[in-house]
Amino acid sequence: MGMMGGYGPGFGGYGLMGGYIGLIFNIAIMIGIVFLVVWAVRQFTRGNTGASYGGNIAAAPRQTAKEILAERYARGEISRDEYQTMLKDIS
Repeated sequence: MGMMGGYGPGFGGYGLMGGYIGLIFNIAIMIGIVFLVVWAVRQFTRGNTGASYGGNIAAAPRQTAKEILAERYARGEISRDEYQTMLKDIS
């Protein structure tokens, strides 16, 4: 039996094949951890996707000056005279 208690040279009694199986198992665990990290990053950044992340966010439609002016008039922020004057200025 000797000093190793009957086991092979450091491979837990399975010899060289046990060493290969252990190596493959450890590599599989590392690959699994990498995939888990990638998945977690994608989940947490999903709401923040933009052009730099390859996301496809539609830009908010830009309002024209006339539309903004009409909204201000509709909210009562400016009077009718001011509206007409400003409308003439931007046309």
